[in-house]
Amino acid sequence: MTKKIQSALISVFYKDGLEPVVQQLHKLGITIYSTGGTQAFIEKLGIPVTPVENLTTYPSILGGRVKTLHPSVFGGILGRRDNETDLQEMKQYNIPEIDLVIVDLYPFEETVAFTSEEKLIIEKIDIGGPSMIRGAAKNFRDLVVIAAKSEYAALEQMLREQEGTTNIEQRRAFAAKAFEIVAHYDVAIAKYFNTENALYFVESIPHPKTMRYGENPHQTGVFYGNLDELFNQLNGKELSYNNLVDVDAAVQLINEFAGDATNPVFAIIKHTNVCGIASRDSAKGAWDAALAGDPESAFGGVLVCNGTIDKATAEAINEIFFEVLIAPSFNEDALTILKSKKNRILLQQKAPFRKAKEYKSVLNGVLMQGADEGNYIDWKEVGGRDTSAAEKADLEFANLVCKHLKSNAIALVKNKQLIGKGCGQTSRIDSLRQAIEKAGQFKFDLTGAVLASDAFFPFNDCVQMSHAAGITAFIQPGGSVRDKDSIEYCQQNKLAMVMTGMRHFKH
Repeated sequence: MTKKIQSALISVFYKDGLEPVVQQLHKLGITIYSTGGTQAFIEKLGIPVTPVENLTTYPSILGGRVKTLHPSVFGGILGRRDNETDLQEMKQYNIPEIDLVIVDLYPFEETVAFTSEEKLIIEKIDIGGPSMIRGAAKNFRDLVVIAAKSEYAALEQMLREQEGTTNIEQRRAFAAKAFEIVAHYDVAIAKYFNTENALYFVESIPHPKTMRYGENPHQTGVFYGNLDELFNQLNGKELSYNNLVDVDAAVQLINEFAGDATNPVFAIIKHTNVCGIASRDSAKGAWDAALAGDPESAFGGVLVCNGTIDKATAEAINEIFFEVLIAPSFNEDALTILKSKKNRILLQQKAPFRKAKEYKSVLNGVLMQGADEGNYIDWKEVGGRDTSAAEKADLEFANLVCKHLKSNAIALVKNKQLIGKGCGQTSRIDSLRQAIEKAGQFKFDLTGAVLASDAFFPFNDCVQMSHAAGITAFIQPGGSVRDKDSIEYCQQNKLAMVMTGMRHFKH
């Protein structure tokens, strides 16, 4: 069903990109109605424009809060062209038909981003704009609605190529986008007012990007979000679904060490788990130690560092195959080396990024929780002796690493280097066996190493097995009804044990 546009209502906050549309409307002889700043903008172009006040017979009142909320405007938008009663009433009350509505919304999110002054924020809650957009979108059989400046170019092209006519498919497509824009706007306002105890799960994330596929080739995948806010991509192909999952895990891990640039930390992630991580006095040293922790698993991994990637580090990294490298900065000679592989993804992280909340799709709903922030709540020395300064540093490091391994999780650390880890096992003792086996596979001496556990020891078998392997200090949250079994073993054998009161399950 083709419709010819004969009149347009334009009232927008953002004028950039609007001029070609207005010029095209004028060229086609389309009557233009407008208000306030938009009216002045059109008049400066030397194009005839009819003030909305001529329709409503009311000026803009209440400081601009009421301009278009009037039957003469909404009747022109909502009137059904195939309904004889509507047409008769529009004629009776001198309501003109409006065929095109170009209206955007006050910048509410932008205002919230730069100020906390509620008075300013409240004034950026648009009333007339969403109402006109919804009305025009509802009446898409007769109207075209443009609700964002990103649609101006498409509209101008359509007007030019189709000489002011539109078809039902085009009008419906514009209406669908308009409803999404208004929905996103309403969600932003609802989130501002309902910071806690909301009645509904409301979230709206723009910028959808279709992935080549999801976790597996037979699955579809879409990412909603703007990665440009977080990274500058300096090289490589587009990030895949699995790349994004691992990049998220890498960024969350390295954030634990974001404030310690004097001691570079390098980590290697595979399938969201840490397979190598170390802290040294140089990025090259940290890389060498992280890779040594599990050189086998590092192949095809996601790498992340909290310091600058220099030439020496780049030369060392360049020797293995990896998918992604993330760092806050790269030296130019390092980039020259790393860009030798065109598909290799290099991401410059703009700033540390922390999630306030986490979401997970389960059953027919969504789970939401606060992020797991912090290392420990308490530092209770409950073993047979206090930890040494070196052990304490290793235990703090190990506990942060363990926090980012899938439960049940065990991390073995020596000299701030992960030398063994067990994760994703159905029992804690199995995770420990896995960790000890990994350390042995790569010839690490566990004498003097420390152990972190993401949850309590249900029995003393873990400390017994660890002691036999040479481990001398433990960190765990405690909370088992049998805590005393592990504590007594440590006391009898002069082993250090710290209870933190903070569990770090990760599923």
